[in-house]
Amino acid sequence: MDVGLKRELEDKVRAGERLTREDGIALYESDDLAWLGGLAHEVRTRKNGDVVHFNVNRHLNMTNVCTASCAYCSFQRKPGEKDAYTMRIEEAVKLAKAMETENLTELHIVNGLHPNLPWRYYPRSLRELKAALPGVSLKAFTATEIHHFEAISGLSASEILDELIDAGLESLTGGGAEIFDWEVRQHIVDHKTHWEDWSRIHRLAHEKGLKTPCTMLYGHIEEPRHRVDHVLRLRELQDETGGFQVFIPLRYQHDFVDMKDGKIRNRLQARTTMATGAEALKTFAVSRLLFDNVPHVKVFWVMHGVQTAQLALQHGADDMDGSVVEYKITHDADNYGTPNKLTREDLLDLIRDAGFRPVERNTRYEIIREYEGPDPARRDEPQSMRF
Repeated sequence: MDVGLKRELEDKVRAGERLTREDGIALYESDDLAWLGGLAHEVRTRKNGDVVHFNVNRHLNMTNVCTASCAYCSFQRKPGEKDAYTMRIEEAVKLAKAMETENLTELHIVNGLHPNLPWRYYPRSLRELKAALPGVSLKAFTATEIHHFEAISGLSASEILDELIDAGLESLTGGGAEIFDWEVRQHIVDHKTHWEDWSRIHRLAHEKGLKTPCTMLYGHIEEPRHRVDHVLRLRELQDETGGFQVFIPLRYQHDFVDMKDGKIRNRLQARTTMATGAEALKTFAVSRLLFDNVPHVKVFWVMHGVQTAQLALQHGADDMDGSVVEYKITHDADNYGTPNKLTREDLLDLIRDAGFRPVERNTRYEIIREYEGPDPARRDEPQSMRF
């Protein structure tokens, strides 16, 4: 990138002027990651200061049985397959109660698109989970699942959301977004929920007072222009509703572990490589610069590895997600021993080691507790890595 264009983009960012599609593509074409990261860090600091948010959450996947066979997904199983499972609601509640440690504040629920479970299973599961864990926020279901519920129930998404909210739903999850551009999407997604329905369902959720996350799966067969298009669609919807709290870039994963039955369900990995750490950091930086109307950018450490996650905090991210114990959708994020679990103390250490001040939040980004920032004395000599 020539000096003149760099200066022009810097001036736009510092003046708070909205970046265009062409600007986003130009940012991706830059090979000056230090400059990109520094510019994104300015914006991140302007919005969130020296804070890094986190929460104490657990993931619950009540079934992996799914009608879809998305090209990137190793989680799904067909009925009768080895390792296919569906929990009775009583089982799900028992498992959730066992997770109720360390002042848990959020339960994150995502499932396969089960062909036979009745619609009533889903609101009933939320009611019983909420009764068992009254102080825990339920963040549940992707827009793809809500669309599936429309098909199996005959109800509208509006009626479905009303019933789920009455049962205890506090937020949808951001999944099912992947990449919206049809040029890419037709090759990776095997269900009927595309931009039109995904945006319709989140718009309805926002109208009903829910705040939701939004996501992007990157690093597979898409190009930077598809990432820019994806973010700009979400930015336009955010202009309309103001309902997105956080944007979460999700790094596409190769299937390192889940081949117990000999099947490689991830059909993309033969022709793809996972995004490098540098590409991940560039994606966080460009996303932060383009997304002028979403307050937070989250790095999901399970999919990026803890070291890349720490660096992402210097490239636009201000949230490190939570203390996940088991995450079945993907496995080792970087194939270098990324842990399944980080405790609250682990997260505090990682955030401080990256030079930031930890703030524990709930699902609505309300502050639960603020912690001391990094100890200046630790900067006097190199510290050993924890992971």
